[in-house]
Amino acid sequence: MQRPDPETDRQNATQTRLVALVIAGTMIVWFGAQWLGGLYGVAPRFAFLADLAALAGFTWALLVTYRIWRRRQKH
Repeated sequence: MQRPDPETDRQNATQTRLVALVIAGTMIVWFGAQWLGGLYGVAPRFAFLADLAALAGFTWALLVTYRIWRRRQKH
């Protein structure tokens, strides 16, 4: 098993940090949207829209994490 080059390590670290920020940001925005929606009585269709946006963010993070994992397994 060979060690990946430093450039690959740097790319993995950068993408991992980006995934962490997207997950944390998505959670904060999603919780905020749910709280504000309940506070102001926003229509359920808009709450569902916030849920779909959060689901898209989490799905993206999962796919990028899987790609990072596969790249590390290859080396």
